[in-house]
Amino acid sequence: MFARFLKDESGATAIEYGLIAALIAVAIIAGASAIGTELAETFGFIQTQLDNANSSATGAGS
Repeated sequence: MFARFLKDESGATAIEYGLIAALIAVAIIAGASAIGTELAETFGFIQTQLDNANSSATGAGS
């Protein structure tokens, strides 16, 4: 019975799959965070450009 327990690798396989899933989740979170930061900067730049264009068009910037 003890020898059969030592030969059983089903728990090790489950742990390996769990580790792989965790690494994939970390990669997805890191990628989403990087994309989110880039999008925030891009939309911030666009907002600034639109605000400047609006100020120029209405004469408030002069």
